[in-house]
Amino acid sequence: MYLVDPTQYPSQPGVYLFRAPGQEVLYVGKAKDLRRRLASYTALARLPMKTQAMLRRAESLETICTATEKEALLLEASLIKTHRPKYNIVLRDDKNYLLFAIDHRHPYPALRIVRRMHKSPGISYFGPYTSALAARHTRRIIDRLFMLRKCRDTVFANRVRPCLQYHIGRCLAPCCFEVPQEEYAALVRQVELFLSGNSAELLSRLRREMHEASQALAFERAAQLRDQIRAIEATVEGQAVVAPGLEEDLDVWCAVPTAESVGVAVVYVRQGRVLGASRFRVPASGPDEALQAAVVQFYAGGRLIPPAVMAEPALPATVVEAVAELAGHPVRLRSMRGTRLRGLMRMAQANAREATAAPRQLAWEAVVGPGRQVRRVEGVDISHLQGHGVRAGMVVFEDGAPVPQHYRHYALPEAEGTGDDLRALTLWAQRRLAAGPPWPDLVVVDGGQGQVAAVARVLGEVGCAIVGVAKGPSRRAGELEDRAVVPGRKNPLPLRPGSPELLFLQRVRDAAHRFVLSGQRASRRGGLASELESLPGVGAKTAAALRQRFARIAELAGATEEDLLALGLGRRRAQAILEAARLRASEENAS
Repeated sequence: MYLVDPTQYPSQPGVYLFRAPGQEVLYVGKAKDLRRRLASYTALARLPMKTQAMLRRAESLETICTATEKEALLLEASLIKTHRPKYNIVLRDDKNYLLFAIDHRHPYPALRIVRRMHKSPGISYFGPYTSALAARHTRRIIDRLFMLRKCRDTVFANRVRPCLQYHIGRCLAPCCFEVPQEEYAALVRQVELFLSGNSAELLSRLRREMHEASQALAFERAAQLRDQIRAIEATVEGQAVVAPGLEEDLDVWCAVPTAESVGVAVVYVRQGRVLGASRFRVPASGPDEALQAAVVQFYAGGRLIPPAVMAEPALPATVVEAVAELAGHPVRLRSMRGTRLRGLMRMAQANAREATAAPRQLAWEAVVGPGRQVRRVEGVDISHLQGHGVRAGMVVFEDGAPVPQHYRHYALPEAEGTGDDLRALTLWAQRRLAAGPPWPDLVVVDGGQGQVAAVARVLGEVGCAIVGVAKGPSRRAGELEDRAVVPGRKNPLPLRPGSPELLFLQRVRDAAHRFVLSGQRASRRGGLASELESLPGVGAKTAAALRQRFARIAELAGATEEDLLALGLGRRRAQAILEAARLRASEENAS
């Protein structure tokens, strides 16, 4: 057991880290007075069992001094997010939710969906959206109602003729035409009003413009504005206002303790409308400690921070100051006065209690057999491009929740050029076997009996169950006809369509599919970028433009000079690039 000598440490604010023999960080703590805080670790008999267990594993203690207690609080949150120590309160579901971003530094900004906020005076953010489906639905509405450009900056810089969005009346095409920046800026302001929830101001402006257009006998423009007004009115009718008159954006936090853990929840309120809520379950500790740790960790992840927060229990001034520093603007702690605010707090309390509720146990007997528990589930899928760039992607779920830090990509050069998914799965299973524990209780494979058998031949010896999610005889019905198959059983498992167990298997299958595709595309982009930049006269910017148009060197070799001239290249440079690409392609074919 590590014995702390507090006399070795200064009496000033800071952070301390207990480390295991392999330099693994076991615990990160903060202190207003390091010497006094570390002295509390000398009374071993009075320490909680969890702390005693941590000290038995600890080999060394490291301290970092800070100027203020607020700096110690921020540093602690950063170190916890980096090291994810076993004995700390760590938000397990700390994914970044979706935000809308408008970059005003570009003369013609586009609307983007992002997951992380970057501090910049030129970027406006709106959200967060806890549902990706809701965010993308809102994006489709905006694309239909407002004629902002949709293309990426690289495409915008190289486009020579308008795209389809212009021809169907959904873009002004500033990439090709002289669009007054004042007119475009007014359009951007309309989008900002829509996303901010200021629909009344937006509709007032549009009605005024419609009246002015009518007075000027511009009846076609007036009709367009009329249709836009009706569409916006139909859209905002479905947005429930739970706190009318609450114009200030607000995050409502609440911590509810139970015997085994603390449920923490945050409800996002924007312009009186609830956008969503997030829930966290943290190890047993006081609600004050759990709430303070959750708030700082959550906001330290690059999230959008509103000008006001409300919390129960109340947050100390030091935590509010730390949040304000993370936000880059003043943040005030709002008191819970009035029926509307108390209603929002009750909503947060209900979500916090839901976070501590025991998850529904799925009936896994039909999949893994009677008497077996399923806690860790691994899903695997294979991706390649006509037999090349073969990769496996593995996702991990624990207690029904994804664990992204355990996701892994596997390059499988032994299967290169074969296009054989069964061999690729066998190679992945061998790599997984060599990696060792923790072993999964269940492995989910995207495929049928052949894919399941390939994995079972290797991983069967570790005792995990293996199930494949295969398409039914008719693909028209989509996921309703998906079937679960296991080794040695001719017929599919008796899981009805839409059952919780089959839905979970489909969720793991789909997560593995998305993950392996993202890795495959990233490796392809990286490989193509390096190939392109090795051609004469191709730098990073030109390579990016070429990558938007051509997926492989062979496609570039088959292009014409006009294709490259359309990207903004000069004729001599286009000829040199084509000549080098054709030489490279012929060498690859010869080999």
